[in-house]
Amino acid sequence: EAMSRHMQDKEVIQDSQHGFTKGIGVCGWILVSISFLLVLITLPFSIWACIKVVREYERAVVFRLGRILPKKAKGPGLILILPCTDTFIRVDLRTVTCNIPPQEILTKDAVTTQVDGVVYYRIHSAVSAVANVSDVHSATFLLAQTTLRNVLGTKSLAQLLAGREEIAHGIQDVLDSATEQWGIKVARVEIKDIRIPVAMQRTMAAEAEAAQEARAKVVAAEGERNASKALKQASVVLAESPAGLQLRYLQTLTTLAAENNSTIVFPLPINMFEKLGQKNRGG
Repeated sequence: EAMSRHMQDKEVIQDSQHGFTKGIGVCGWILVSISFLLVLITLPFSIWACIKVVREYERAVVFRLGRILPKKAKGPGLILILPCTDTFIRVDLRTVTCNIPPQEILTKDAVTTQVDGVVYYRIHSAVSAVANVSDVHSATFLLAQTTLRNVLGTKSLAQLLAGREEIAHGIQDVLDSATEQWGIKVARVEIKDIRIPVAMQRTMAAEAEAAQEARAKVVAAEGERNASKALKQASVVLAESPAGLQLRYLQTLTTLAAENNSTIVFPLPINMFEKLGQKNRGG
């Protein structure tokens, strides 16, 4: 349906342009001729009223007896406007910034949010912007608001928070397609801010904190498991090597002495006392 309307609008513009010469009729040509003669008679004073300057970033859509002149918009530079028969409308081709105020949006998962954004667009066809819509900037602004609400209403809160850039590109494509018939090119769409209720913020913060604590517990449990494996392997090695066990005793004594303790526990192997007892009995 949108494509059919677009084609109809283009046909209307083309018909008005190609049929200009036969549309004004004989009376129209007489009026144009009189106007041109009036310009010649009143030279050079008529130059100030007939010559208009169109800036580099502007185009002029000229109407002659109510019909758009054929071909395309005039400018930049000097253009000739005949008195009484011609009128013109200046169209600014520079990029326009459209700030979308905060919109109340109900997401797919039934969460009420406020979302605002920015739309950057420019006019690429001055004739379409003048002939197809009464106020192109107001129409684009209202369409941007409704498109933002419609697109974001199909997304969940998690998708809004995680996929801003992707959603913005989707809104840009929808807007660009809808405003093509108005001679508009949407250059960029940005989602500025997403506001959620305070209760929802607290819930999300609690969920994030619980998830972080769970990850910390998993890391701690993993560390304890690795430490227990290392201790088990060390105990096996020490059990197989008595000399290694004695070295461990000496290392422990060195550690205790370095801490300035008044009492030193000196662990000795039990078999050492047995050998001393046997020597005393033998003596």
